[in-house]
Amino acid sequence: MARGRRSAATEVVVEEEEEQDVPSTLKFNQPLVGRPGKQVSVGDLLTRLKALCEELRGLEQDEADRESLEPVAKELAHQSLIQHKDAGVRAWTACCVVDMFRLCAPDAPYTAQQLKDIFTLIVVKIMPLIADPSNPYNGQHLYVLRSLAEFKSIVLLTDIPSSSHLTSVLFTTCFDVLSGPSKAESGEELSKNVEHHMTAVLSILIDEAPSLSSDVVDVIVAQFLWADPITLGASTSKGKKNAPVDTKQSTLRRKEVPPAYNMAKNLCNACPDKIARLIGTYFSSVIVDFTSSGNVPSKHRARHRGDSDDESDDQEAKGPSEDEINDASKAHRLLRELWRCAPGVLQDIIPHLQEELGTENVQLRQLATETFGDMISGIGAAGPPPRPELNPAAYPSQSLGPSASVRAYNFLTTPTSPNSFPTQHPGAYHSFLQRKHDKSPIIRASWATSVGRILMTSAGGVGLDLDEEQKLLKSFAESLIDSDERVRLATVRAIDHFEFNDVVQKLGSNGSMSDPGSVLSNLADRVKDKKSVLHAESMKLLGKIWGVAEGAIADGNERITRLLGPIPSRILEACYVNDPEINVQVDLILFEALLPLSYPPMKPKAAVNGSSQIVKDSQPNSEQGYTEADLDKIRAERQLVLVKGLEEKAKKVFFAKQGNQAAGATYMEQFLKMCEEYNGGVMNTGEKETKKKLEGLISYYGKTLPDSSRVVDDLWKFAKAHDRRSYQLIRFCMAPESDYRKVFKSIKELRKRIEDSQAGPTLLETLIPLVYRVSLLCYSKSHVPAIIEYTRSDDKGLGGTAHEVLKEISTKHPKVFKTHVKDLCKVLESEAPTQKTANPPGAVDDLKACAAFAKRFPAEVPINESRKLIQSFLNFARYGSPPKAAKHAVTIIMSSDNKKEMHAKELLAHSIKGFEYGGDHFLTKLASISQLSLLAPEECEDEADTILEIAVNRTLLKAHSASPDAEVEWMETPDDDMIARTWALRILVNRLRSFSPEVDIKEAATPVYAMLNRMVKESGEISKKKTTPQGHKNLQRILAANFVLKLSCSRRLDALLTPVDFNELALVTHDPCIQIRKAFATKLMKYLGQNRLPTRYYAILFLYAYEPDQNLKESLITWIRSRRAAFAIRKETTLETIFARLLSLLAHHPDFDTDHATLKIMSEYILFYLKSVATQNNISLIYHVAQRVKGVADGIAPSSKANENLYVLSDLAQALIRIWEEQNGWSMQSWPGKLKLPAGIFKPLESHERAQEIADKVWVDEDLSETLESVVRSALKNKKRKAADGGEKPRKKAKVPKEKGVKKEKVKSERPTKTPKSHKKRGNESDDGAEGHTRQSSGPRRKSDRRSNAKSYVEVSSDEEDDTKAGAQEEENEDEEMAGESESEKDSPAPEEDVEMANQKDEPILEVESEAEPEPEPEPPKKGAKTRGGKKTNGVASSPLHDKRKVAEQTKALTPAKTPKGTVKGKAKLNGDVASSSPVANGTGATRRSGRTRS
Repeated sequence: MARGRRSAATEVVVEEEEEQDVPSTLKFNQPLVGRPGKQVSVGDLLTRLKALCEELRGLEQDEADRESLEPVAKELAHQSLIQHKDAGVRAWTACCVVDMFRLCAPDAPYTAQQLKDIFTLIVVKIMPLIADPSNPYNGQHLYVLRSLAEFKSIVLLTDIPSSSHLTSVLFTTCFDVLSGPSKAESGEELSKNVEHHMTAVLSILIDEAPSLSSDVVDVIVAQFLWADPITLGASTSKGKKNAPVDTKQSTLRRKEVPPAYNMAKNLCNACPDKIARLIGTYFSSVIVDFTSSGNVPSKHRARHRGDSDDESDDQEAKGPSEDEINDASKAHRLLRELWRCAPGVLQDIIPHLQEELGTENVQLRQLATETFGDMISGIGAAGPPPRPELNPAAYPSQSLGPSASVRAYNFLTTPTSPNSFPTQHPGAYHSFLQRKHDKSPIIRASWATSVGRILMTSAGGVGLDLDEEQKLLKSFAESLIDSDERVRLATVRAIDHFEFNDVVQKLGSNGSMSDPGSVLSNLADRVKDKKSVLHAESMKLLGKIWGVAEGAIADGNERITRLLGPIPSRILEACYVNDPEINVQVDLILFEALLPLSYPPMKPKAAVNGSSQIVKDSQPNSEQGYTEADLDKIRAERQLVLVKGLEEKAKKVFFAKQGNQAAGATYMEQFLKMCEEYNGGVMNTGEKETKKKLEGLISYYGKTLPDSSRVVDDLWKFAKAHDRRSYQLIRFCMAPESDYRKVFKSIKELRKRIEDSQAGPTLLETLIPLVYRVSLLCYSKSHVPAIIEYTRSDDKGLGGTAHEVLKEISTKHPKVFKTHVKDLCKVLESEAPTQKTANPPGAVDDLKACAAFAKRFPAEVPINESRKLIQSFLNFARYGSPPKAAKHAVTIIMSSDNKKEMHAKELLAHSIKGFEYGGDHFLTKLASISQLSLLAPEECEDEADTILEIAVNRTLLKAHSASPDAEVEWMETPDDDMIARTWALRILVNRLRSFSPEVDIKEAATPVYAMLNRMVKESGEISKKKTTPQGHKNLQRILAANFVLKLSCSRRLDALLTPVDFNELALVTHDPCIQIRKAFATKLMKYLGQNRLPTRYYAILFLYAYEPDQNLKESLITWIRSRRAAFAIRKETTLETIFARLLSLLAHHPDFDTDHATLKIMSEYILFYLKSVATQNNISLIYHVAQRVKGVADGIAPSSKANENLYVLSDLAQALIRIWEEQNGWSMQSWPGKLKLPAGIFKPLESHERAQEIADKVWVDEDLSETLESVVRSALKNKKRKAADGGEKPRKKAKVPKEKGVKKEKVKSERPTKTPKSHKKRGNESDDGAEGHTRQSSGPRRKSDRRSNAKSYVEVSSDEEDDTKAGAQEEENEDEEMAGESESEKDSPAPEEDVEMANQKDEPILEVESEAEPEPEPEPPKKGAKTRGGKKTNGVASSPLHDKRKVAEQTKALTPAKTPKGTVKGKAKLNGDVASSSPVANGTGATRRSGRTRS
């Protein structure tokens, strides 16, 4: 060993020169040690030591005479010098000694004890003083350090016996010197050479020492704690362990690497093998022992698990203690930091860490998973980099810069991996990847976070192989659809740490938001997640991402548009889930991220000379200045960019939300008025009435927001606070005359007032969404000029969207549009066509917007102020293109022109004079005639024969033009021939609609109905020669069907549609062409949602049971269920009583037969109805309706066969309902009312005996009945499977508590007929989930034989009645003529209910006799409407047998103490399908147009 050390020391000796000089003898001969009684003074001693040191420095090792050095060397080791009380003497002595080490190398002329004394002096006395650069002997201290390092003299320390203590002290002293602050009074910092020489000294010791104590390893490892904020926080938090890290204090962290940290890093890299062994031993004491403590025998664990297997993943047997966990966590954080600094020293630790991945203890696996993830990512103990600041309100957008958000470099948090972990440790990396499938969701969540960091940092900057990156992205995407919400949430939060460019470049490489299964697509699906924290955080994240991306999207960046453009659509489509929490989040994200209130953030300056100039500058906050008009244009552009990128369903939601504002403002105004009358609870008069009205309004708002009880409490606090300023601020937000800046400031002030008040923190959460819903933020009057400007310029391709938005504003918010209508008229005046010049294509949208406004505010259109303007509208009516331009122009003229009669005659004369099919402007002439027929019937009456001649003989009966384009199944763009026929049909329809109530229209209507019915029945064929091209036939069929629906919106015209023709119309739902089925369904939902069609048309919707297009089918289910909820709130039984009509439709279905295969097919229609309508509250009424059908005869085509069909369907329906009840675990009550069916399709039986015979006979074979249960169960399983496919689970309903002591009698116990064999209930197969695919029958298909391979992803909503107001209702616009026929929107007090039409009689009806009228729930004041009373009975009386049996059953049955929901009390009149029992149910309360669809 000594020889080895000598060889090491000799390495630094200067090589001998070729010619050796004579050895130099030491000339110094003065004594350094005094004799007894004659000590050397300090001054003399210092002088002598300096002289000796200077002479020694001048000597070279090979020149020095060793014999002359030894006497002086021995004196230097004397205790009087080594332990001298004077610091200077000690310093100079040390300098001389290290020179002796150099000159006498490799053997020092000292004994072991002397060496110990010398190194004690150096280590204990000299080295700590290096920390003070201002020390007078600092130069000598640094010389000693440098000499020990350069000549490796420090190796002599290892020759001392038991030198481990001195070694430990040396390591501690060196790190203390470097880690502590400078001790110089002047603040002088340590020289960089100190760190360099100390590193060299310690490296030599590590390399040469036979062993190092654990204290040395502790000291080295402790230096990496500088990067651990948890450890640093614990040291400054008064001894608290694991004190939370205050992220706000990150600015106080070091900005550069501490010297001690650097030295520890360099030591590890200088001696990787030896340090690896030392650190391996160090960590083994923590990690390996800790791992062992987690592996408790399985028997012991079993005792702790009990009988629960579900929680066994996370609740393991008692493992490590809290202190052990803290120590292990600290050790794992240090491992992260060591990988960043010196990965070579972890070669012995990685296998142990890999073993942790397989331990039973969840905490240990989690630590190992997180540690591996961070090591691969190059993330150290300080944690990941801070979350990027994505500011959606920034202008210019962050997406337009070189980088959306560039993080400042920080040595602690900037991810850095010196080596590729997967390459160096492939086995450990593979084990880490397997944690994706860990049984514990906690581990999977940690794994998802880790993979997100690996992708975000590109494996610590090393980079990932392309295939490996795509593999990780695929797994990362799958984590977003994990079955456990913790995993999904961790993945969403991991994405939140990505910079914008990383989202585009890295996540975008996996696929766009439109690619199913991609990271972005699965992230967008989370906005419909049933967990509130998940849909809230994913919406916020997506909103921020799109808010930043909007600038690039507006700028035309195709990649960003493709990847991130669908975000607003996915967010808005979440409203179709129909969850109050999601609806509120959509409202918040809309105005906080997509269209932020503070966007753009610049303050306006006054416009100069009324002009607006935007100076393009890269510095938005410079003094360039933006006028208010400039900011309004920037804001309007963002809104148009948003709308342009919306898909159709999302666009309906957006427009519906803006359309609901006016009605919502009416409600809010009523609420504020009631608050003022309430006066904080102090009222002189009308206290009871005021409180009741206020309670009704607050209850209504409670149903529109989540956590109804909290909302009610908050709104009562708001009412009691009685802050009149807050009332006024909310009114400012709703006022059409308020500009955007005023609305923005009002919301800002309102927010501050609530925050400063004592109303509680939740009031703001309650009130802000309500304020957003009623504020004019999008359709502000400030935005209209900019939108009009975009319609002219089409800048950035936003012209078409601007036209669309302008039309919406004019239709839904004409008061906002009022101040700008003159500007629009000037635009139209300049765009007017002539006989030879056409108008611009966009003019038709401007005309449409103007026409919608003119119908609401005819006096506001300045048509009578300018002859040129009226001439422009006349020219549009004569020469406009497309023909709709003429239609809208005629509407404007007939609404606002003082001389409309004269101009109507002029236009009519121009249109019919010399009309020639195919001539100049012939389509425009047809369009003008069509609109004049509706709006100017008196002027058209004199020319009625000519008009009919043009419409019928010259257009409709003209032979179809043959062309290849017309032979396709569906013509997306109809040719002129079909356009002409469309307008001709419209002429005939509008003429019928225009007749006054006094005129008998039967004669005029009969030929029109005959033509339309023929088109419907013959699949669009009208020619006797059957030569109509297929494309034309399909267009004609849907036109005819839709026109029949339009005519049926009038009560007297609907009476002309016979039940036979009604059944033929219903078969349009079976057309082979998807476009026809979709258009028909859309029109049905539109008119029914507006309450314009009689209720019998609801029955047609259920014939879509076999619809192969799942998007359409899901839309229908969602819409029907929203209508069911609306009817339930008003206590109407429309959808329940319509079941009789559905059975009648099925009885006359062309595919109907009584064989088992066909009945199975028919059962799917009934199941589709039950899935859409049935609830625990109304199942008894549905069952009662099915029973009643067995007590009547067919009235459409009376025959024994038709009657038999009805009775078979009645028994089939009853059997299915009973099974449905059992499978869902429901309990039916006997429905107490008497229901009589519509006489138009049913008639009474001829005798009591016949009724008894029918009732006693079982019309469905028992064999079939036994197979029905599997059909029902299959349908329910499909429902649940659909819910699971969407990532959601069926929601459980709250159990209905049973009244004690009251036995509930099931309906089946009182059935008079023989019933199929009942089965045991399956409580676990509940129907509480969301709707799914209906099972396709394996039996014969119906004649239409439709097929579709369409797939869809749908997030489903709950079946529960409560809180099922559709978030995206009122999506359908009324017809162009609707506004002229219906009441003004201001007369509709309820913002989310459909506009109620006048009471109509579908056909002769039989009344329902019940017990008592129910008390309506407190609701906001509505205009009362008189209900039609009376006991009119012009139909079929129920059979005596049925009445007698019913009385007996009611006497026998035990009546529950509390009437269940769905039981209708009171005397209510059923108009065939609808019950009108109170002003709430039948009066004027407007209901929302529920056109929700689901994709």
